[in-house]
Amino acid sequence: MRDAAASRGLEIEIRERPAARSLTEAAELLGILPSGIVKTLVVKRSDDTYLFALVPGGRSISWPKLRAVVGVNKLRLPEPDLALAATGYERGTIVPIGSTTAWPVFADETIVGQRIAMGAGTHGYSLFVEADDLIAAYGATVADISVPEEPRD
Repeated sequence: MRDAAASRGLEIEIRERPAARSLTEAAELLGILPSGIVKTLVVKRSDDTYLFALVPGGRSISWPKLRAVVGVNKLRLPEPDLALAATGYERGTIVPIGSTTAWPVFADETIVGQRIAMGAGTHGYSLFVEADDLIAAYGATVADISVPEEPRD
């Protein structure tokens, strides 16, 4: 992953961290706000190609918004084995950097201008990067693709 970041001119910081039971706990461990943790979701298109959706903590994909931006009628989250085959990463560790295939990246507009934490390709680590640098390095499409998550009981 470090080589992949360097090849795109990205400065990254990788930090070891203990497992967390929640977004709030993970943010506390990293010393950031929950919205500073960005989930990289691999999304499957109906033609068996994929894309990455970058969504900040406390928000989830808005499927209608993402479909409109991508210009397709169907998108879905793939099964864990398909996500692994498409990216080389297990769920919970997925990141565009170093993916086995450079799938298109769609970033939620709320991450622009932020230093973000995300998966680091392996469990027990977080990767920090400037969102704007990541967006530029991957030619990401920036759009409104998320909605606030529903509160959990």
